[in-house]
Amino acid sequence: MSKYPLSDISRRQALKKLAVGAGAIASSGTLPGLIGHSQAQSTQPIRIGFQVHRTGIGAAYGRWYDRTTTAAVKRINEQGGINGRMVEIVAEDDGTDPKRGAEVLEKFASKHQCDVSFGTLFSHVVMGSSPRAGELKMPYFVVSEGHHVASGQLNRYTLQPGITDVKSQVEAMGPYVAKNLGKKVTMIYPDFAFGHDHRDYFSTAFENQGGEILAKIAIPPTETSFTKYFAKIPRDTEVIYHVMVGPAVLTFVKEMGEFFGPSKPAIFGFIDSLEAVDIASPGLEFLEGTYFWEGNPRYAQADQSSHDKLYRAAVGVDNNGASVTDSKDVSTYAHMFGCWETLYIIKAGMESCDYKGPADRSKLIEAVEAMSDMPLSDEHPQGAKIFNGKTHQAFGHQYISKVNGGKLELVHTTSIEDTFYEDEVDYTKQSF
Repeated sequence: MSKYPLSDISRRQALKKLAVGAGAIASSGTLPGLIGHSQAQSTQPIRIGFQVHRTGIGAAYGRWYDRTTTAAVKRINEQGGINGRMVEIVAEDDGTDPKRGAEVLEKFASKHQCDVSFGTLFSHVVMGSSPRAGELKMPYFVVSEGHHVASGQLNRYTLQPGITDVKSQVEAMGPYVAKNLGKKVTMIYPDFAFGHDHRDYFSTAFENQGGEILAKIAIPPTETSFTKYFAKIPRDTEVIYHVMVGPAVLTFVKEMGEFFGPSKPAIFGFIDSLEAVDIASPGLEFLEGTYFWEGNPRYAQADQSSHDKLYRAAVGVDNNGASVTDSKDVSTYAHMFGCWETLYIIKAGMESCDYKGPADRSKLIEAVEAMSDMPLSDEHPQGAKIFNGKTHQAFGHQYISKVNGGKLELVHTTSIEDTFYEDEVDYTKQSF
């Protein structure tokens, strides 16, 4: 079996007449022939339940997910809404907690009468919430990165169309690390589903390149001190691969610098370890010359697209990735674009199926499943994507940046094909 989508070309071609790429649909506002229907529909707003990490270890992400969501909805409403109806966001804090996440979905369905739910980042919250979404028959559009959706662990009501997953990211990163940085790696990762995805899938991708994983060091997500873990790193380690999250990430990176000093091995990190943290912060000088994966380059690059420029302005982010009103307020730029893009995919799907209300939820899911190519556009400012309707997962470009002069400088952009892997599920065969 060849990798998606090479094995699925005929299906994609056949479906393009049913669902043009999400970017093309979104940019047109409404589909041909639907204007009359839109005008005749209810004037009640389309209500999107926003499961947001306002508190807990995901709070920094939640704040910027909220800001990005607000900007996207403002623009969508200025463009006429969805099928002529305004969009209303109903936000509930899940505390970055799986149990509360499921409770929030229940509130969206019973109390708030939401059409769909949206927004979750942390994978353990997705895992705890998705079963309830299936029971409620509530479309659940997650903006996470875990491989939980595409692995088949969840259900047909859970989709991840606006952001790539860890497995696809490390498929593209493994060859670069092996070729450019070293063959002997020690991994440091958070001890929950997201970290486990890195542990499992990077190990495989790296070993396929002839590399060796010397140690896998799991750290509890609530940990506040890390020096004791660095002592476990084997002496012959050539590359440290780190991906940490939560409020103690700055401490993590500073303590790593203090532990190694100037004799550090090569370091390749996922920007999760420094999301919402200024690269030029005191104590981070040792990161000079190290590498990071970025889902979307934090710093505006020399060849910045007009789409990235529009998106930054709408969300209120400057060319350094910080708030335009406070240069010390650094965004979670590598992830939050997923909120913008997912909302436009919801819009495209609803317009494609002429969505009128909760009775059309299954039609909405089928419309999104029929999508394939999503071109670079104002609606997809991070880059072009290919959506696999069978696995409910998007595939897109990945970015590798190097710390140079206290800033992140893009040094490598992968192809979308670099991120493909074999299908592990076909959600379209599941009943509603």
